[in-house]
Amino acid sequence: MGFTDFVCFKALIPELKATDRDGAIEELVSALDKAGRIGKGNCEEITKAVIKREKEASTGMGKGIAVPHVKHGAVKDIVASIGVSSAGIDFAALDKQPVYSVILLISPLDNPDKHLQTMEHVFKHLQQEKFRKFLRQSQTAEQIEFLLREADENPQL
Repeated sequence: MGFTDFVCFKALIPELKATDRDGAIEELVSALDKAGRIGKGNCEEITKAVIKREKEASTGMGKGIAVPHVKHGAVKDIVASIGVSSAGIDFAALDKQPVYSVILLISPLDNPDKHLQTMEHVFKHLQQEKFRKFLRQSQTAEQIEFLLREADENPQL
């Protein structure tokens, strides 16, 4: 499994406009909607589901990263969008620091194993300082896509 298996490259946001958690989630879900990856008319419902999940327990894992995620019946396969914020967003992260990189994952309801595999893949890379640094420094969608493709080829990145 690699990032190319689930990240929607048309839904990459190199500079999030949002300044708060809910706005960032809405922006990322909207990007997936515009790319045609979450089914027609599901944007608002999925946004609410992700925010509800986030209120239960923050996905701000520290070190400038958040991975909001939800399982939802509107998607048939796992899909992700990624956003970067140069200003930082309060995600109530474990280390109480702002989040600069947000990876939003939406998984189908009926494939919990693939959801866990995908989360494991994402976290494996996010634990590497070099990957986090390059993601945070990406200024274009092309740079983010290049980093993800590079990470798929070189798991040590």
